[in-house]
Amino acid sequence: MTLLTEPVQAGFTAAVDQPYTYVRRELSEPDWRRYPGWATVTESEWRDAQWQRAHSVKNIEQLRAVVGDLLDERFYTDLAADQQQRATMSMLLPPQMLNTMAPHCAPERRTFTEVFYADPIRRYMLPVLSDRDPEWGSHPYAERDSLHESEMWVVEGLTHRYPTKVLAEMLSTCPQYCGHCTRMDLVGNSTPTIGKTKLTLQPADRQERMLDYLRATPTVRDVVVSGGDVANVPWPRLESFVMQLLEIDTIRDIRLATKALAALPQHWLQAKVVDGVNRVAHIAAARGVNLALHTHINHVHSVTPLVAAAARALIDAGLRDVRNQGVLMRGVNATADDLLDLCFALQGEANILPYYFYMCDMIPNAEHWRTSLWEAQQLQLAIMGYLPGFATPRIVCDVPYVGKRWVHQVVQYDRNLGISYWTKNYRTGLDLTDVDALNRVYPFYDPIDSLPAFGQAWWRESCGRPCGTALSVEYGSVTPASDGGTVPDQYGVVAGAGGGEDLASTAGRPSVILPSPSAATTLSGSFRNGHEPTETCARGKQFAGHAEPGSHRPSGLGHEQHAVRDDAG
Repeated sequence: MTLLTEPVQAGFTAAVDQPYTYVRRELSEPDWRRYPGWATVTESEWRDAQWQRAHSVKNIEQLRAVVGDLLDERFYTDLAADQQQRATMSMLLPPQMLNTMAPHCAPERRTFTEVFYADPIRRYMLPVLSDRDPEWGSHPYAERDSLHESEMWVVEGLTHRYPTKVLAEMLSTCPQYCGHCTRMDLVGNSTPTIGKTKLTLQPADRQERMLDYLRATPTVRDVVVSGGDVANVPWPRLESFVMQLLEIDTIRDIRLATKALAALPQHWLQAKVVDGVNRVAHIAAARGVNLALHTHINHVHSVTPLVAAAARALIDAGLRDVRNQGVLMRGVNATADDLLDLCFALQGEANILPYYFYMCDMIPNAEHWRTSLWEAQQLQLAIMGYLPGFATPRIVCDVPYVGKRWVHQVVQYDRNLGISYWTKNYRTGLDLTDVDALNRVYPFYDPIDSLPAFGQAWWRESCGRPCGTALSVEYGSVTPASDGGTVPDQYGVVAGAGGGEDLASTAGRPSVILPSPSAATTLSGSFRNGHEPTETCARGKQFAGHAEPGSHRPSGLGHEQHAVRDDAG
């Protein structure tokens, strides 16, 4: 008699072929001696914070002194052209930051220039003119203070944008200047294209006014101490400010913001700083206050052993967390592999928690960095399931007049014209008399070069209309206003929460908030909200662009005449 038996199962077999394959990579510090100008720099010098600051690269001549003829002359020419014509930030690179560019390239001129051009950290820390989009260098609605932070200053430098949180801008300098800085109107030195706004109060006076406001405002429980970069605040002053925050019993979270953890980790490894953090952290813990540090790292090459050592030193000193808030940028980290490589290095090797990736803000001359909303949504989906849940970063869009929104929280999205619509669930001081602020939708814009051909053509035509031709923005479509010309067919399918429904014809639809004419990038050098250069709120001064691409803007767009409204600002 033959017995039939089931084959013995060998067990569950996990899939091997995945879109992303994790491979642990130990961190390494690139050899700075590969650069001619640093050939004799000792390890002791390299680890010294003051040496790093003293030898930061501030101009092309200093870059030449370090890199020499490893770079072709065409790179220096390209860099000089950008500095003169497009750069919104002056050059400031600590050696630590420059050393992470082209870290594994053999020092040979024949190949080094191409690798340096392609390097992701170079692309945002040392931009050149050939990086920029030649037609759409700036979006028509780019703004210097794109998040309107200064409009929400309750005292100079203290932005009260969210109901329970404030941002304290302690100073307007950093140890390093990122090309995509969202506070480019305030931070750093003036450039040939941008005259920077200056803080007017003395630091002690400004900080005392901030503290007075926080003592009188018990609804605030969370303070982000930023700038600029707190690594440029002398430690005794920063420690004193944080200690006074800890005396306000309604404040339960304090976050120190610094990119210098990556660009100048030597600062955070200094004994006097670590000891100071230890003192503050122990008092915070005794009072039940969460004290953390937020940094800004955009690519895995920035995560080196020195960065990891600084993060661990701060955690050992008593900080609750060290968290990373990166910026999503084309050519830097806008692929799933880039983001996952970075997050695994942060979480697994450096004890830094991946927290947010922001879509790049709509500042002037940033279009070549910005990604479309649908690309950000795809990236959020692509990184899910690989990292621990608590270490999976959220990709967010910081919508003007609204705030941070997860990229899938969009209410409606027209991919053809690159306009997304968002709502908010809280008021700012700008909305005090606006009863409908929470019932409106607020737009955000994709980079125009990412749109289909007819979407680009629409913007090109709209920005070239004669002065006085108004536009009317409807919820789900954009068409010429009824007071001029004919109304063309609506463009394409609207994707989003409405499932393609044409909400432009829906009764009771939310109204749309757009930047007012004085709030957009213009050639006139006008001032937002009527502020003149002599007024205290000089941060409202607008970007004085060039004939191209600054002239790209739909003309005559005004809330006082048409359906487009700017009641929030």
